[in-house]
Amino acid sequence: MSIGDDGDYGDGHGSGTGQTRTRLPDGEGDAYGPPRRTRSTLSSRNLITVVGVVVLLIAAIAFANRGGSGNDETGSGSGGSGKDRGAAAQPTAPTGTKPVSGKTGSIASGFPKTEQGAQSAAANYVVALNSDGMYNAARRQEIASSVYAPAVAAARKTSLDKAYSNPAFLGRVGLKPDGTAPEGLTFVSRANPVGTKTEAFKGDTARVSVWYSALFGLAGAKSQNPVSESWYTNTFDLQWQDGDWKVTQFTQKNGPAPVGQDQPAASAEDMTKAVQGYGGFTYAR
Repeated sequence: MSIGDDGDYGDGHGSGTGQTRTRLPDGEGDAYGPPRRTRSTLSSRNLITVVGVVVLLIAAIAFANRGGSGNDETGSGSGGSGKDRGAAAQPTAPTGTKPVSGKTGSIASGFPKTEQGAQSAAANYVVALNSDGMYNAARRQEIASSVYAPAVAAARKTSLDKAYSNPAFLGRVGLKPDGTAPEGLTFVSRANPVGTKTEAFKGDTARVSVWYSALFGLAGAKSQNPVSESWYTNTFDLQWQDGDWKVTQFTQKNGPAPVGQDQPAASAEDMTKAVQGYGGFTYAR
């Protein structure tokens, strides 16, 4: 009989004529032919294929369900609104809403009439009111006009001029009477908002607190007032006027200040390069 021929032996499992059929194990037949595929091999490969398809489907679903990108102008991306996110995440979590594109002088403008818009306006106003522009008469007037509501702007301009042009004050901080830095020194006055919080919001009015660090001093080899860091919280009363948020009043308090790390202070040269080489931001949620 031919071992490889079923002939009269039925299905090879004894169901034919009752005779016993001998079948060699796979791989021991034709030494020159391809090995016969076993059922276990097919099952393994099928399993691998199924697992691969499942992994790809999971990845595709995860990709499709990701939160909105930074181009979501409605703010309905990963951050959502403060009410949707929960109290712990509300103050500082990003929403994906694009920063404003408007500008009044050197200050961002055109913030939306929303809680987030009020927070963004307050953060940018902190930067403006703590900038070195406050020590220049013309720029100070521009900043006051952009930040304050018209009803209080005139009074604020007068008080700001009195404070920032005071020779005694300018001398204490190391500036010349015209508010400029002595030759060879770079004046640094910059606020860096860390977070904002809505204290109250109703229609055309809002109260927003901004926690920020401030860099202030003179950078340079001969500086008697080196650049130092301090921490403050400003609380702004804002009113919606002429299509934007404007400040009607604000208060300032110290801190909260974190514990400083054990880092060596930068050299005067490095600090000067950093201040001149790194610009600021338009702050928005």
